[in-house]
Amino acid sequence: MAKNESPDDAIGKLEQELRRGLIVLAALSQLKEPQYGYSLRMTLAVGGMNVEEGTLYPLLRRLEDQGFLTSEWVVEDGPPRRYYRLNSAGKKLLARLESNWQSLVGVMNAFTGVETPKGRRAAS
Repeated sequence: MAKNESPDDAIGKLEQELRRGLIVLAALSQLKEPQYGYSLRMTLAVGGMNVEEGTLYPLLRRLEDQGFLTSEWVVEDGPPRRYYRLNSAGKKLLARLESNWQSLVGVMNAFTGVETPKGRRAAS
């Protein structure tokens, strides 16, 4: 903790750091079907993961630039909207990140003494 930093500020920064990587997994998990940015943001919020526009939109553009998403502009009743969805590389990435996540959950459950649901073993 920095000298001029309060414990609450330090904790807030650590919580933000923890969430940062999870936002990628959360967003990818919701892009199996096409969604535009605002609808994705609302879907994530309803699920308990509030993501600021200034975080989500650059993430979507970066994932598209990296070759994991495709997008298309759709003009319907209202303003044009850019819809994003996973492509084949994105589906592979999602599967890999989900597998890594499950392993990490097992490891952390073992470290913290949290029991895993029946049928699952904590990773060792």
